[in-house]
Amino acid sequence: MPRDRKRQNDSDLQERVVYIHRVSKVVKGGRRMSLVALVAVGDGKGNVGLGMGKSTEVPLAIQKGVDDAKKNMFHVPVTESGSIPHEVEGHYGAGRVLIKPAVEGTGVIAGGPVRPLFELAGITNILSKSLGTNNALNIIKAAAEGLKELSSPEEAAERRGMTVAEMFCGKEA
Repeated sequence: MPRDRKRQNDSDLQERVVYIHRVSKVVKGGRRMSLVALVAVGDGKGNVGLGMGKSTEVPLAIQKGVDDAKKNMFHVPVTESGSIPHEVEGHYGAGRVLIKPAVEGTGVIAGGPVRPLFELAGITNILSKSLGTNNALNIIKAAAEGLKELSSPEEAAERRGMTVAEMFCGKEA
């Protein structure tokens, strides 16, 4: 029974190739070429994942990346306005990404590699700025780390031992 549910969830997932790079390994007879694919997978409802695949052929590298992304999925709290609950900065290697919530109608203001990550997570209004490196892998992993750090108001209230109303309005509510 759980396998059927997993297949159903897999059909809901969208996948987007962030980039494909050709890499080479120097061996005795010359260079051995292979391809690295970075893939983002998400359902548009707050679940998203990143994966990398490596192969000598493009479709195989993408499929390996999709499989890896499905294994590494995580949940992102998304507000009713399609934004995030609070500002956060993600770090990975030399990559730093500043992620800010935005008002409805702003759209996804994000550069290059992080845009598909936000879109597949179901975030429609967000501001982000890449700080540090311009390496696509480090930037998207930094953005993913930032999204993992987010907590919904319900989670924050539970951690503090109070209700959401008490947290925002004080003890009187």
